[in-house]
Amino acid sequence: MSTFRIDVLEGGRIALFSLKANRMRTVLTTVGIGIGVATLLAIVGIIQGLNASFDKQLATIGANTLYVSKFPWVISGDWWIYRNRKNFTLQQVEQIRAQSTYVTAISPLVGRGADVSHGAEQLSTVGVNGVTGEYLTISGYEVTQGRFITDADDETNRPVAVLGADVASGLFPNISPIGQTIRIENRPFQVVGTLSRKGKLLDNNQDLVVLVPFKTFYAAFGKQRPFSISMAVTSAEDVKKAEDQLVGIMRRLRGTPAGAPDDFSINRPEMLANTYQQLTGALYGVAVGVGLITLLVGGIGIMNIMLVSVRERTREIGIRRALGARKQTIVIQFLMEASAVSAVGGTLGTVVGLGLAKVVSLITPLAADVQVVTIAAGVGFAALVGLLFGIWPAARAANLDPVEALRYE
Repeated sequence: MSTFRIDVLEGGRIALFSLKANRMRTVLTTVGIGIGVATLLAIVGIIQGLNASFDKQLATIGANTLYVSKFPWVISGDWWIYRNRKNFTLQQVEQIRAQSTYVTAISPLVGRGADVSHGAEQLSTVGVNGVTGEYLTISGYEVTQGRFITDADDETNRPVAVLGADVASGLFPNISPIGQTIRIENRPFQVVGTLSRKGKLLDNNQDLVVLVPFKTFYAAFGKQRPFSISMAVTSAEDVKKAEDQLVGIMRRLRGTPAGAPDDFSINRPEMLANTYQQLTGALYGVAVGVGLITLLVGGIGIMNIMLVSVRERTREIGIRRALGARKQTIVIQFLMEASAVSAVGGTLGTVVGLGLAKVVSLITPLAADVQVVTIAAGVGFAALVGLLFGIWPAARAANLDPVEALRYE
């Protein structure tokens, strides 16, 4: 057996004996590093949960979709510049369909908030959107009952409606909504279908929605409201190519002069992801920094207690050195002692941190999702902190003069 392995085994045995002999000191040191790991892991867990929740929400839009509108999803600069842009026309929608080689489905999209009721049941601020039949492919919704809007519904201005999951359950808790009549701003619409549940996207409830034929929407609620253009492209890999092609098509259709900026905005899900990262990046940095500082304080506590341990065991170190123990043996002993305390504290802190993250996710809207790699990293990092902060005490112990150490009282 190699000398290093013997030193490790013997150092580990002595370290464990020392920790057992100084229970109170061990407990206090463990608590210090445990608090640091618990804080850091709880913060990282909440951050990972929020990221996973946002990615899941963003996936409901569809990775292969584009939305052309007067306004960008994230407005920067003068709002009036976007407000004064020309509205789109249905002819432009058809021209995009004819000229784009990437668009597989396209639908105008117009919306407003409205009160929706059925009998004594009423829902406020429901998103009422006017669309055509191809919107089902673009939006990622699935029809759970009945059917979706058809081209015939749109061409003949039929007052029919397809209900989002929350609207269907809110207005028809005990019966099927198919064939029933709802009132949107006191106008009657017959329910022909219901949609699958999609959840929220940021603060927008995608299930609190009613879809009606596009032309029916304008006939019922007026033609002054501008619409946007939603479309699906061949694949997620082709989104950027489709966007570049679409810019040229739109500029030609709208007569935008060469050199002038675009008078329209092309929006895609990736833009929301970039904005989310910009908004939360600094916040996450500060949160993780707080956790690291807490862990640093725990590491300093380990170092101080190990220095006290070195002073108290000076005579023991002198005896071991006089009997032939090498500096390497003394260093390994104290490093293993510091790492063992830190690893135990890290394990306990991991359990507490996971519990804190879970509690936060249960009592607040914040999600928590701690990955296995993060748990292993938490325990490993705690042991590393103990190792690093144990170097100085271990070096002091190993460099004690044996003769002076034997004289120490």
